[in-house]
Amino acid sequence: MRAYVEFAVKKFEDKMAYKLDFFMGIVNTAMMIVVYLCIYKALYGDAADVDGISYRMVATNFVITLGLSHAFDYDEMFLEHKIHDGSITGEFLKPVSFMLRLLAENIGEGAFKIIFHFIPALLFTLLYTSLCPPKSVLSLIAMFGSVIFGYLILWLISFIIQTWSFWLFSVWGIITIKNVFVNILAGTLLPLWFMPAALRKIISYTPFESIYFTPVRIYLGELDGAEILSGIAVQIIWIVVLGIIANIFWKRGVKKLVVQGG
Repeated sequence: MRAYVEFAVKKFEDKMAYKLDFFMGIVNTAMMIVVYLCIYKALYGDAADVDGISYRMVATNFVITLGLSHAFDYDEMFLEHKIHDGSITGEFLKPVSFMLRLLAENIGEGAFKIIFHFIPALLFTLLYTSLCPPKSVLSLIAMFGSVIFGYLILWLISFIIQTWSFWLFSVWGIITIKNVFVNILAGTLLPLWFMPAALRKIISYTPFESIYFTPVRIYLGELDGAEILSGIAVQIIWIVVLGIIANIFWKRGVKKLVVQGG
């Protein structure tokens, strides 16, 4: 376990070495937040709310989801590059799990982006507009736990697609499609409140709602008590299911690589 913590810390320290990336990350996140909030403000006009959803709720949803989506962004072509240049074989000789090492490094990178990209951009946003406060201290704490589970769900989906590199020449196109699905079905660009009821029902049976929208609903107090536990339970179930699928694809991919490579 200590080795994986060291991988995360090392990745965090590596990101701190790039000062330009540090400042550009803040500027990029802050600019996107301001631009999209201006669009939402124009759409709302003088209306206090739309279908019971206020502008502040929409703004809060967008800031949280966009901030987290930037923090959860990492190199999804990593495994493909390892396979193409042959360096993946060296990974099999290391006394650590490649899957867990990659997860640890991605967590370290994500922690850096949350601390040095998202939080400064969030503080800037608070000077520009008013966001909804958390429903309660309990909601805020539960949201942090839900964010972690949401991250693991998104990471596992990404890793599953990365393992397809064992069979496909390039997974870039599939990753692009996946990102579109996440942006739409996870509520990053358009809050799921405004989705048609039939589509919202379908989305509830997918892991996408659990990535960002569940933490946001907990934060806003839309989920409370037993509903919070139910929302988190659904996230854990998806983590288990996706974890099993990811492990199956990884083992079969490694077996295929070893057989072809001798």
